[in-house]
Amino acid sequence: MKAIVAGAPAYVRTSPVLSNSSLADRVRVIPFGIDEQSYPQLGDDSVLQRLGIDGAEPYFLFIGVLRYYKGLHFLIQAADSVGAKVIVAGTGPEGEALRNQARQLGATNVIFAGQVTDAEKVTLLRNCRALALPSHLRSEAYGMVLVEAAMFGKPMVSCEIGTGTSFINTAGETGFVVPAESPLALAEAMNALLTDEQLAVAMGHAARRRYESLFSAKVMGQSYADLFSEVAAE
Repeated sequence: MKAIVAGAPAYVRTSPVLSNSSLADRVRVIPFGIDEQSYPQLGDDSVLQRLGIDGAEPYFLFIGVLRYYKGLHFLIQAADSVGAKVIVAGTGPEGEALRNQARQLGATNVIFAGQVTDAEKVTLLRNCRALALPSHLRSEAYGMVLVEAAMFGKPMVSCEIGTGTSFINTAGETGFVVPAESPLALAEAMNALLTDEQLAVAMGHAARRRYESLFSAKVMGQSYADLFSEVAAE
């Protein structure tokens, strides 16, 4: 019987059982994907006005639950050295502490958007310069928001934590993968995408191609269909 591992090859490489060479032909890895048609076709551009963002203004975006392992305290530290707004969309247990940190540091370019609707999220993803996911702990096992960014053709900045995040965001191709817990590294990567729009566009196109080849609903569905056919034929 074959084992199906939903996620990314990182799980197989780090699992003492699944990485056993004697089991290699019994394991199939099918990455989590996203159905693009499940997202609103039209965004809600009013969110940009609500957050004080000019239509042509580049900004960086974080979307997710405000939890400790997301590393947002490092992103806020990095924001002081980034010449653009950093939008933090979401709510969670770290929200109050993060707002206090931003006030204490004088990080006026960090904008807390709160909970956003699906349509607002579409607008924020479509218009951002890049997505930032500063998660610094392995609790961030995959990072579906990275798949969302790739789906919208956006480059990504994430941290190397030995999980599926570095499978979705390929260093130097679809974005930057920087050391965890390093505000300096985060700021350098973000500024590189901010000052070089051509690089940001090229990495965004690469991210979209990676989404289409690995993370789309069509590819995920076909992978399962192929596996079931293989098993049925045995």
